[in-house]
Amino acid sequence: MIELWHCHNTRSLRVLWALEEMQLEYKLHSLPFPPRFLEKSYLAINPLGTVPFLKDGETALTESSAMLLYLAERYLNHDLSIPSTHSEYGAYLNWLFSSDATLTFPQTLVLRYSQFEQPARQQPQVVKDYAIWYLARLKRLNLHLENNYYLVDNRFTIADISIGYALFLGELLGFSKQYPQQTLAYLQRLKSRKSFMAIKDIGNEISSYTINPVAIT
Repeated sequence: MIELWHCHNTRSLRVLWALEEMQLEYKLHSLPFPPRFLEKSYLAINPLGTVPFLKDGETALTESSAMLLYLAERYLNHDLSIPSTHSEYGAYLNWLFSSDATLTFPQTLVLRYSQFEQPARQQPQVVKDYAIWYLARLKRLNLHLENNYYLVDNRFTIADISIGYALFLGELLGFSKQYPQQTLAYLQRLKSRKSFMAIKDIGNEISSYTINPVAIT
């Protein structure tokens, strides 16, 4: 049985979304955020205290993008994956991993220094700088979406789930007001999928925090 440890609106949403898309059976553990402080017993499962955490038999993963790739390849869900022989395989991997390396990285700094730190340690200039950084890093995606409905192979894949989460987090932070029309339309397409609608509120009832919009002017 696949087991997933999840906190509302965190990167574990990607994995929950993929599990729902793939219609796999799984056991879900919803936790308050941050679990390393609010659910100390979780540290016995994942010493890092981070979410998501996925177990599948003897396999354990801590990185959400790796979980997407693992699920798509381990369970041979070709509807959501791209084979290595495909001409767009490189682009598929690049989108999949650029979501964290390029897009959610600056967002985590925005969150930390606008909301997670105590007021005395918050850094408005850091928040502004990394919000601008995030929006600037959308340039390649914005251009791509001018002529593409999805990211690769003209169909929905785990790359869309990975990038879609970054855009969704940006929306929670209030950044979608500055998304170009094609990028905003793409995000709305992803959010309208039945699978996303089914899982987007899971864990909200025990959530210990709310992501608030950030002013960057």
